[in-house]
Amino acid sequence: MEAIAELFRGLIGDHADIFTRLGALDFIVIAVNILLMIFARRILELIYHDNVSANRNLNRVHVIRALNLLIILSFGYYHLYLPTGDRGIGLKLVSVFVVIYLGYLSAHIIGYIARRKFGKTREVNGVKKSVETYNSRLMTLLSGIFIFIIVLISVVQILGFSGLLEAGGVIGFIGVFLALTHNAWAPDIFSGLIILNSGMAEEGDVVEITEGTPYIGVVYKTKMFHTEILNMVNNHRIMLKNAKFRDYTIHNLSKFASAKGLREKMGFKIGYDVDAAKVREMFEEAYEEVKKSADIGIEKQYELEIRVNDTGDHAIEWSIYYYTKDVRNLIKIRQFFREIIWQTAERHSIALATPMTHSVVNQQT
Repeated sequence: MEAIAELFRGLIGDHADIFTRLGALDFIVIAVNILLMIFARRILELIYHDNVSANRNLNRVHVIRALNLLIILSFGYYHLYLPTGDRGIGLKLVSVFVVIYLGYLSAHIIGYIARRKFGKTREVNGVKKSVETYNSRLMTLLSGIFIFIIVLISVVQILGFSGLLEAGGVIGFIGVFLALTHNAWAPDIFSGLIILNSGMAEEGDVVEITEGTPYIGVVYKTKMFHTEILNMVNNHRIMLKNAKFRDYTIHNLSKFASAKGLREKMGFKIGYDVDAAKVREMFEEAYEEVKKSADIGIEKQYELEIRVNDTGDHAIEWSIYYYTKDVRNLIKIRQFFREIIWQTAERHSIALATPMTHSVVNQQT
């Protein structure tokens, strides 16, 4: 205890009368900041309780607590180390951090209000949450720009750049910086707004992207600069720039155009030597077997459609069509359906492998 007391006395030094110099308002400011540091996580959980990941929320908690700590340290510097006649510097530091803190917190609160008022509630990956819409994102963006301008002007005024030339120089520097870097952020922001406005790839929708390596995924979140997609096969997240996402051909499997559901197609190549009636019988039997499974979400009230899709050089390509509304389990349905068809084809002695044919022409001399 003696060592701790000695350390405390060493830090305080000649400022042991600090508590006598602090007024009631000073204690209130310090107490409020300490409380905000303690309850920062809870405050952000109330704002983003259903719309943010744990890591992102933790980063915001760190920012809030860091700003609170800077306010307290600046306040202490103002009262401890600045001479009485030169306390304007300390007051400026405290004021700058308070303005930044209030601006940061206000931006998050307004964003929360915009999502609650203009957003919509959807189920994403089994969890109901408030998702962004065009109106909520636009309101958040405009309010963020407005708050940034207010904070910037306030900081410029607090730091003493009162002259038109000085203030214009500071604001102009920031404007030039944004103009030089707009190619890196502007296309993604506007593309994100277009994606939200079109409603063709909303959070929670199952989409299929065919460019590059084709994959099926769930739109997890459309953020300011990128879109996160949960890959349904490998169960990992994919990040796509909003501008790049708009360049792709996107098949939205959740927005089917029929009340029957999504019309799914599967193709099989079967040799010419197999009778068409036998092929149809095999597919019908497999479909009846699939309908017995309670775990497979197909629309069992509709008949299986069996069509000849192509007559190739080596085999006939048969296509079957069925309906499903359980697009989140589409991969599972496809795998199960193909397995049943393969087993049924084995029982009917029908080969699903594409046969090789050879045409031999006898020429008589």
